[in-house]
Amino acid sequence: MKKNRVLSILMYSVLALWALTTIYPLIWVVLNSFKDTQEIIMDSFSLPQRFFLENYQTALENNILQGYVNSLIISVSVVFFVLLFGSLAAYTLARFRFKSKVIIQGLIISSLMIPIFATIVPVFGILLRLNLFNNHLGLILPQIAGNLAFTISVLTSYMSTIPIEMEEAAFIEGCSSFQVFKKIVLPITKPSLAAVAIFVFLWSYNDLFSALIILRTRDKMPINVLLTDISSQYGTDYGLMAAVIAIIVIPIVLVYIFAQQFIIEGMTSGAVKG
Repeated sequence: MKKNRVLSILMYSVLALWALTTIYPLIWVVLNSFKDTQEIIMDSFSLPQRFFLENYQTALENNILQGYVNSLIISVSVVFFVLLFGSLAAYTLARFRFKSKVIIQGLIISSLMIPIFATIVPVFGILLRLNLFNNHLGLILPQIAGNLAFTISVLTSYMSTIPIEMEEAAFIEGCSSFQVFKKIVLPITKPSLAAVAIFVFLWSYNDLFSALIILRTRDKMPINVLLTDISSQYGTDYGLMAAVIAIIVIPIVLVYIFAQQFIIEGMTSGAVKG
């Protein structure tokens, strides 16, 4: 008993130290966002002598709010269509038998190993031909395609664990396949849908590579691209850089903190049958 207590104390001590090393960089950025550049250069690890709010004022003057709106438009659209198409495809793969099903599943899994850097050139050419360059839709469509494989894999695994008897009872009552999917499968799959939605939203929100290539005008740029644009103009203004980073990162951290229960539940509840 005493040995177990010592091991527990040791384990929690290590986890607390690990958490501190993870959280401290964020605290450091927030503290420095309230300092001017001279104070940061002199001592970046101390508390601010006064709260220098001009950093946030300058950040807001550089289309940060418009960047937030653009990021939300892109990310929310991507999440909606990924969940829509991904859940329909996952239900089809989990419940229906048809030729080439194994091949399709293999291709979906294999596509997870293809990095976005390997597809950006043909995607760029397609967007140019479709006149979608420098357009939100031109960024939304590739992100939907890029996140579908992960979504289908997770949801197929989860839907396969749903007792088939529930669906058979609904069919006996006269429900169609779509009604079974809508009224039985989707409600049961909510934890997994929530987990996938959070992951897809974060990936879309943080997708700097695609946004830098496809979007070129400031009024269409998401917030992470505006950060690179501001850093190129005010690269030596460390207080402003810290303020912009804090504005970008803190909302995502808050989303993750409040949604972590859905992430854990959604990723683990379909891992074991029964």
